[in-house]
Amino acid sequence: MTLRELQEIIQATFGSKDARRGVEGTFMWFMEEVGELAAALRAGEDREHLRHEFADVLAWLATLANIAGVDLDEAVEQLYGSGCPKCRCCPCACVAAKP
Repeated sequence: MTLRELQEIIQATFGSKDARRGVEGTFMWFMEEVGELAAALRAGEDREHLRHEFADVLAWLATLANIAGVDLDEAVEQLYGSGCPKCRCCPCACVAAKP
């Protein structure tokens, strides 16, 4: 499944609810899911639980992108399609690269 396909499924499944909730309400749900993922990672949860939390975070990110009118597939390709957004190398060759 591509990011675009995910956004389409999320839109078809939850689009009307998402539109009523708006960006602010959706962002709060997204942050809650990120917190749940953080807690699961910190607790060393099993792979299946982590998969669930990662999927929830990605779904809520797709929801935010839909509401904001951003095509995630296009955005990721544009920023990361050639490797590092700064040096354009893969792997990154930036001198001050983050660890």
